[in-house]
Amino acid sequence: MTAKTAAAAKAPSETLLLEIAAKHFRLETLETRNSDGLDFHDVAVWSIRAALEAAFAAGQAATR
Repeated sequence: MTAKTAAAAKAPSETLLLEIAAKHFRLETLETRNSDGLDFHDVAVWSIRAALEAAFAAGQAATR
């Protein structure tokens, strides 16, 4: 797999991760912004569980 192919294959998963983060944690980005106020968040355990369940379901769907 070339670097270009790897980047193209990575893009959908990055998009999916951002969608899960936005939905469950209300995050605008998953990029480091070098600011404690922007990079660290208080998150409820039920939000973590829901995000993990969404990621697991996405992984299962990807293998079908």
